[in-house]
Amino acid sequence: MAVAEKNVYHAVGKRKTAIARVFLTQGSGRIKVNGKDYTEYFPIEALQITVKQPLALLNKERDFDIKANIQGGGVKGQAEALRLGISRALVSFDETLRPALREAGFLTRDSRVKERKKYGQRGARRKFQWVKR
Repeated sequence: MAVAEKNVYHAVGKRKTAIARVFLTQGSGRIKVNGKDYTEYFPIEALQITVKQPLALLNKERDFDIKANIQGGGVKGQAEALRLGISRALVSFDETLRPALREAGFLTRDSRVKERKKYGQRGARRKFQWVKR
């Protein structure tokens, strides 16, 4: 799950169909997502806050540089996958951070995904409209 080599801490975060591979190094607080600054990649302020939540909780916003590759899903799923990946990378950096991140819920993988459509139905649960005649 999380591997450390040469002061680069790697972790993977997932949410719905979004997958974020996170590389954490000590630095000045830059966050790059798919080669862009995270404020450019996530233009909505709520998503930017979601991404920075683990760092803000630990007051380490200026201590690490983060490089992430994200694929799949929508922007909200990608932001939450990145948050999980950053949290896991922080734990691989320092195991003593685990209780604070666990209590805030940042280490819990949100396993909710879209349910598949069933045969003979209109959707996952929705049935075709019944017609008497």
